[in-house]
Amino acid sequence: MMIHVVKSKIHRVKVTGADLNYIGSITIDEDLLDAANITEGEKVQIVNNNNGERLETYAIPGPRGSGEITLNGAAARKVAPGDILILITYAIMEKEEAKAFRPALVFPNEHNLLK
Repeated sequence: MMIHVVKSKIHRVKVTGADLNYIGSITIDEDLLDAANITEGEKVQIVNNNNGERLETYAIPGPRGSGEITLNGAAARKVAPGDILILITYAIMEKEEAKAFRPALVFPNEHNLLK
């Protein structure tokens, strides 16, 4: 049996921008992408702690060390700069594999930088 499991989580990052006129996606500081094992173009679930919104889009890398978290395109309407988000990716794997799997959990500081 195949099941969905959490692959990675970036916990409590702050929105730094919302660009309605961009084609789509979420721009994430590349240091955070690497730490969370998130690949460019990978589907990301976004949970907005400020307003309860949940949405899905795909990741694109932002400048390293910038702390950038920008929602682009229509997703920009679901956030405001300063909102606190949880970013989650999932993987599909066999149940036995999932029992041994450990997700990448990232807890950035208040500036969206690695501690």
